[in-house]
Amino acid sequence: MKGFVQLAFDLFGPAAEPEPPRAAPAPSAPVAPVGTDHALPLAEVFQPGTWHHPRANRLVRLRGAEVGYEFLRGKRRTIGLSVGTEGLSVRAPRWSTLGDVEAVLQEKAGWVLDKLAEARERAERQASSRIRWADGAELPLLGEPVRLALDPAHGFSGRGGAFDAAARVLRVGLPRHASEAQIRDAAQAWLMRHARTVFTQRLDHFAPRLGVQWTRLSLSNADTRWGSASADGRIRLNWRLIHLSMDAIDYVVVHELSHLHHMDHSPRFWDVVASVMPDHAERRRALKDAALPFTEG
Repeated sequence: MKGFVQLAFDLFGPAAEPEPPRAAPAPSAPVAPVGTDHALPLAEVFQPGTWHHPRANRLVRLRGAEVGYEFLRGKRRTIGLSVGTEGLSVRAPRWSTLGDVEAVLQEKAGWVLDKLAEARERAERQASSRIRWADGAELPLLGEPVRLALDPAHGFSGRGGAFDAAARVLRVGLPRHASEAQIRDAAQAWLMRHARTVFTQRLDHFAPRLGVQWTRLSLSNADTRWGSASADGRIRLNWRLIHLSMDAIDYVVVHELSHLHHMDHSPRFWDVVASVMPDHAERRRALKDAALPFTEG
C-alpha cells in the first residue's frame, strides 16, 4: 500500500542493538571461520554456560560463554543483532566477512549476554506459570487469578463462556470429558473476545485525550510484539495483554496511539506519551518484567 507506515512495539523492548553503517571493506585475504556451519542440537539450548539458538549454524565464545547463533546474509547495509525467545540471530550484508561479524559480536558481547540472560529468565518464568487446561485450572485475567469451570449444561447464548466477576470464575460450556486442547481453545476464544472489548474501551478512552482517531483494531498472536500502529490509524494489539493488569494494557494503548502523532521513538513521541501518562517509564519497566503464562496444550 502506497504511503503505508507501521511501527511495532516489541514485547521485550528493542530487538536489535543499533549499529553504525559499516563501509564495504577493501579486498583482503580470506578470513578463517569464527564458528561451525553445522546445526546445534536443540537439547543444548539451555545448558549452563551455553546459549544455543535452535537454528544455530555458527558458534562464538563471548566472555567465556559459548553462544550458538543463527547467521543469515541478505540485502542490508549493516550487521544486525537481535535476541528473541529462541536466542541470538545475526544478519549481515553479503559483502561482510566473518571477521567483521565476530568483531561486532565481541564489541557487543555485554549487550548480547545481558539480553540472552533476560530471555532465559523470562522463559523460565513462563514455564513455571504454565496453565494446565482442566476443570478448576487457574489463569490470570487483568492481573488477577480466575478459576476455570466446565459447565456442560449451559450454552452461554452462543458465546461459549461467561465470566462471574463476583466469584472470579470463567465458565465454559464444555463436557467434563473435554480434552485439554478443547478447554484451552474455548477459554482462549472467550479471552480474545473479552480482550477486544477491553482494548476498544481503552482506545476510545485515550484517543480523545491524545487528540487522535484510531480507525481499526485487530488482535495479534505474536510471540515478540505487544502491538503496532499504522499511520492510517490502524492499531494492532496482542490479545495476551488481557492476562496483565489494566496499567499494562493502558500503557500499550497509549504507546500505540501516540504513534499516530509520531511514527518513531523520538523525544517528541515520549512527550506525547507523558502528556497523558506521566509514569510511563515505570509502567514500561513493569511490562518488561511481566511474564505471560505459558498457554500451549
